[in-house]
Amino acid sequence: MSKIGSKEKIRRFLLANIGRVIESNELQAAADGAVQYSRRLRELRDEEGWPILSHNDSSELKPGQYMLRHKPNQKEMPNFARSVSARLRAEVLDRNGFTCQMCGLTPGEIDPATGRPVRLHIGHIKDKSLGGADELSNLRTLCSTCNQGAKNITSEKPSAIWLLSQVRRAGRDEQKVIYEWLKTKFSEQ
Repeated sequence: MSKIGSKEKIRRFLLANIGRVIESNELQAAADGAVQYSRRLRELRDEEGWPILSHNDSSELKPGQYMLRHKPNQKEMPNFARSVSARLRAEVLDRNGFTCQMCGLTPGEIDPATGRPVRLHIGHIKDKSLGGADELSNLRTLCSTCNQGAKNITSEKPSAIWLLSQVRRAGRDEQKVIYEWLKTKFSEQ
């Protein structure tokens, strides 16, 4: 007798509720309380190409709400192995100072976009689907919000010269905020 995994349970639940707004607690219940239900949902969306909408895709959805827009295509999507080792993840996090490389948030801070504590992820600069590799030079630390919004559309991180030009263009009050943030960030190291 084969046991049905949480991903398959979520798959079946979504297919039975196409076009309906689904709350995250419903998904977790459908997965028999599995803690990793959100990861399984991301796998369906990102690795299998399911058209699952979240609040990042539709202004009609609130955080914690999802919708399977239509039945997914049966076409095979490339299945990428999770090949970023724990050691490589640790190197990326350490190199990036445990800071999101897009917005500057750190773990535990409250994300102003979601109102939830920040969780960091390892993201590709050049996505694997576009030929990017699982190597230190192609990986960066991203918070959940930036990681979800960055998929396949962001470019490499800005150069120091470009950043300095933006700080110089900013007003004095904004420059003071940046200065205070940098003092706090580097006094911890």
